Amino acid sequence: MSTSNRIEMSGLTKRFGVTCALDGVDWQLGAGTAVGLVGRNASGKTTLLHTAVGFLLPTEGSCLTFGVPAGELGEDELMRIGIVDQEAKLLEWLTVEQHLRYVAALQPRWDVSLEKRLRRDLELEENKRISSLSKGMRQRLALILAVCHHPELLVLDEPVSALDPLARRDALALILERVIDDGTSVVISSHGLHDIEKVVDRVLCIEEGQVVEDADLDDLKESYAEWIVTSSERDLPREFSEPYVLSREGNGRLVRLAVRATDDDLTSFRARHDVEIERRSLDLERIFPLMTRSKSS
Repeated sequence: MSTSNRIEMSGLTKRFGVTCALDGVDWQLGAGTAVGLVGRNASGKTTLLHTAVGFLLPTEGSCLTFGVPAGELGEDELMRIGIVDQEAKLLEWLTVEQHLRYVAALQPRWDVSLEKRLRRDLELEENKRISSLSKGMRQRLALILAVCHHPELLVLDEPVSALDPLARRDALALILERVIDDGTSVVISSHGLHDIEKVVDRVLCIEEGQVVEDADLDDLKESYAEWIVTSSERDLPREFSEPYVLSREGNGRLVRLAVRATDDDLTSFRARHDVEIERRSLDLERIFPLMTRSKSS
């Protein structure tokens, strides 16, 4: 394993009976990198995260976390990881305050001043028993528990799905702060693509257990675009043969194309079809379905 990688998967396959949740995944998470893990429901995202922290064992292939097989992670490695699981598994019989003190006692690097600030910023109801908390309040507590020991690796599975917009903004700012201040490596799975776009610098897209994209977010936003194509002389073709054209809407002399193309592609397309093109950038929410469509076509 490279010393710069926090996670390194090689040929990782995970089966549950006849169901293949992960199929030959090769992927690395570098130091200080924030990766957005995206995919449709049942694509394998949670299985990948659970395998990375040793909750699940590979059927085939390997997963190293901090250079150690993930199923053999010891106390030293686990102290360097922060986890927010989708279900936010907590000790239901404790109060919020008791839970914080319990975890803090187990973490030599627990940052009390950071805890106090986050409790205030996230408006945590500290005197309530865990069993009585709403899902959103449980997520706030889980985030605080995951970051106050300054982990080197932060694994987040739908960490802000139940939060209101303001709390979600504060929680995402907290994640970004950890990346910047601590150089923490983060992998965050979320259906809220607009939200995670603010904190990640790479995107890992999984479709049916396989990696279909592993790229810098800036590179994706540079290559995927919408072209507004107009012709002044004649109706445009009903289909375009160029392989970088992923979808087409409209008829007549104005069409809207989704593309994965370079500037040279735009120039040659304009000349070949004698058209005008207005290029519009796409955000991650609009790029996501194009990534899976382009790989399956």
